Amino acid sequence: MTFDRTIELGVTGMTCEHCVSHVTEELKALPDVVNVSVTLAKGGTSKVLVYTNADIPDATLKEAIDEAGGYEVESIVR
Repeated sequence: MTFDRTIELGVTGMTCEHCVSHVTEELKALPDVVNVSVTLAKGGTSKVLVYTNADIPDATLKEAIDEAGGYEVESIVR
């Protein structure tokens, strides 16, 4: 499946692959999300790439991360 944009999130609070799984699942459930890739930085800011075909609002992305657990979005780069 193709995508036309990537949104990079800086997320804190992720400590293990279980965290990665929760965040990935919540973001993939959003409409227009094609794929999600996470580079885990235990105890730091993890890099989460969201591949999409639409411009997803910041609030929607933050809400999905919040639903995944005790994680915090530190930055969003488009």
